[in-house]
Amino acid sequence: MKLIHPKGWLAFISTLLLAFCGLVSLAPVAHASAVVTTPHVRAELMAHAPQGWQAGQTVWLGVALQPQAGWHTYWKNPGDSGLPTELRWTLPKGWQAGPVIWPTPEVLPLGDSLNYGYDHPVLLRAQLQVTPNTAMPTVQVKANWLVCKTECIPESATLSLTLPLSGAITEHAASFEAAQAAQAQTRPEVQAQAVLRGPNLALRLSGLPASWRGQALWVLPETPEILSTQLPQGAAAPTWSNEGVWQVLWPLSPLREQSPQRLRWLVRLQSSPQGSLSVEAPVQGSWPTESTPAAPFEPPPESTLSWGVLLGALVGGLVLNLMPCVFPVLAIKLLSLLKFQPTGQVTWGHSLRAQCLAYSLGVVASFMALGGLMLLLRTGGAQLGWGFQLQSPGVVAFLIVLFTTMALNLAGVYEWRGAWLGDLTQVNWRHPLVNSVFSGVLAVLIASPCTAPFMGASLGLTLTLPTLSALTVFLALGLGMALPYLLLGLLPQVAPWWVRHLPKPGAWMQTFKQAMAFPLLATVIWLLWVLGQQVGLEGMVVLMGGLLALSGVLWAWGLSSGNSPWLRRCLLVAFLALGGVLVGAWGDLVVHPMVNTASSNPTNPEGQAPDWQVWRPGLPESLAAQGQPVFVDFTAAWCVTCQFNKHATLADARLLRDMAQHKVALLRADWTRQDPDITQALRRLGRSGVPVYVVHLPGQAPMVLPELLTIDAVRAALHLESH
Repeated sequence: MKLIHPKGWLAFISTLLLAFCGLVSLAPVAHASAVVTTPHVRAELMAHAPQGWQAGQTVWLGVALQPQAGWHTYWKNPGDSGLPTELRWTLPKGWQAGPVIWPTPEVLPLGDSLNYGYDHPVLLRAQLQVTPNTAMPTVQVKANWLVCKTECIPESATLSLTLPLSGAITEHAASFEAAQAAQAQTRPEVQAQAVLRGPNLALRLSGLPASWRGQALWVLPETPEILSTQLPQGAAAPTWSNEGVWQVLWPLSPLREQSPQRLRWLVRLQSSPQGSLSVEAPVQGSWPTESTPAAPFEPPPESTLSWGVLLGALVGGLVLNLMPCVFPVLAIKLLSLLKFQPTGQVTWGHSLRAQCLAYSLGVVASFMALGGLMLLLRTGGAQLGWGFQLQSPGVVAFLIVLFTTMALNLAGVYEWRGAWLGDLTQVNWRHPLVNSVFSGVLAVLIASPCTAPFMGASLGLTLTLPTLSALTVFLALGLGMALPYLLLGLLPQVAPWWVRHLPKPGAWMQTFKQAMAFPLLATVIWLLWVLGQQVGLEGMVVLMGGLLALSGVLWAWGLSSGNSPWLRRCLLVAFLALGGVLVGAWGDLVVHPMVNTASSNPTNPEGQAPDWQVWRPGLPESLAAQGQPVFVDFTAAWCVTCQFNKHATLADARLLRDMAQHKVALLRADWTRQDPDITQALRRLGRSGVPVYVVHLPGQAPMVLPELLTIDAVRAALHLESH
């Protein structure tokens, strides 16, 4: 037998090794993780299947959040402020995810408040129920969290993971085992008893570990805003009995709105979170109704309509014509009126008189429709106020797109082709009267958030009036805004004098038309800022990308006929495709509002400007009852007057310093996004819109300040010394 040369053996063995490595490389690799890094948190989606994917085996998913140094996220009960992390799963058909399992949190003191959260990496787990799949399954989670340091920032991430069909996944076994060890455990020997005693809950814990006796405990309620986060001190402080029973008479939260039949607590040593326990007990006794400060809303007694209210509404509507948010639409309307003759042999629909009456009809009908819709929705139980349409991100996004399209048309970027189409700003739908009606509707739509300085009291009164009387107030407001044009339509003999004093039509009209694009673009910038307050920076950037695609489409559409039709079609398709990708992939970010989130420190070093806290129902009354003066700012990003007062009066350094010296609590109720609690609070104050400024002094009724806020008015209300 011929022997193989030694070099041949080496080559043969090498070939076998390479073949084996190739087979290994073709085998399914059970790696499962996806990472997204936001400005302050690193988020990772992990899978853990130590026994593979066979039926009946335990399969886990988890989202690991690693905040930057000095920042923290929150537990299921965030404590006095904050928001818990939220996980929304998208799973293959037939799969189900269990509830989030929370590791033991840290207790995070913040002045006189306590928060519960994680200033270290944390893994939030959920157990899966899986069914066999013939294709590699993909799981996705949308994670929303609030991350705080001295300020709080809401962040989110969408993580997606494709899992192998077979094979165990143990890549993150250590992380899941550590999370399991950090989870509170249930022991049958640990028993809890909870008995309601007036405004307190008597809690007794027995069977706790012997090594815990005599030591300070953290007892964290899993349900927020049921019990006060601060345990009583002094004689009422928690105590240990000789039998090893820990007991306390625990005050109920002043913000309590629930009356649960069972409560669950997490119990741990203050010195260490290790070995925490989970206890649950039925609540014995009756919940006191007086513990809830936010009593069910009772409408104030009906008021009567007076001529003074109607006159105020009429004058307020007239002044609206001078508001900056209305000016671009009115300027375009004035430009269009120059095209029509006041008298002469013209069709009535093309006369100046008809145009003015049609515009007035659009204004009055829009005010009546918006007012009627608001009253109708309120009759059905909806919590809405004046300006409610701009609380919808979809409406704000629509106005941004509309104004951008109009501005590009005015600037001459494009012109609509076709005999039946003219300027988009005039919306020539076969009849010029439609243009005027549309202009009136548009003016009202953007004027509504500007009504507060003149109409706050009148619109607030509509809450207490019968429906017919309330609609009469809206009618007076619409008539006031349309009054200049209404007079031109009803008094045609005035029109020739008015038109004679206008400049003669000429080349200047084209320049004026192009110049009007810039007020519209300024309005777009403002509305983008409003949208950013509602949906966050990501949603605003997505819409800006959509505006870029829209501008490209309109530019390509407006290319002169001298260009190649093929080139125009290619450009149109390219920009349409860009817009389609943005809408399809991230359009959801533009229309879904964020949850109102913020946190601030109510305590400040002496002499420094105070921080603004987030308003909550019952908080002003609670602080005033403790002897602290309170100033509440009901505001919204889409309210022009609110922003003026915020950056003028409420930004005055000397006023803020004096507020801090007098320990004035500053609360801000942000109504940018719809908030039923804020709406209800405004209704109690007799208001239906913002801005509203309220001062709460100990032992006194709340005082509502003027909408056009001055430093002297704030000083006088808070009894601050003038400097």
